[in-house]
Amino acid sequence: QVQLVESGGGLVQAGGSLRLSCAASGRTFSSYTMGWFRRTPGKERMLVAAISRSGGSTYYTDSVKGRFTISRDNTKNTVYLQMNSLKPEDTAVYYCAASSVLFGQVTKGNFDWWGQGTQVTVSS
Repeated sequence: QVQLVESGGGLVQAGGSLRLSCAASGRTFSSYTMGWFRRTPGKERMLVAAISRSGGSTYYTDSVKGRFTISRDNTKNTVYLQMNSLKPEDTAVYYCAASSVLFGQVTKGNFDWWGQGTQVTVSS
């Protein structure tokens, strides 16, 4: 079992930046593949980025490649999502999630533990 708490959301103008943080407690943080998802009203929750247990491998959905960076600090039990060059279409509730499945085998359906979400709003 792992508990996840996101922070860092807010309102930003288009072209601006935000950094989301997700603090984990419970079992060993380094044993989880971590992911960031987002959901907008009327749409399915989408996997935005994921990172392997060691931090050595990452995944990004095409729409955020080159703008978002996922990272983790296993000494602080925290995963981050640095979001640059934000666009209005990035507006969503962002969720941190953890999976016990290895990075190379993880899919969006394998994440079993979730944070409460943090709102990101990008104004045009």
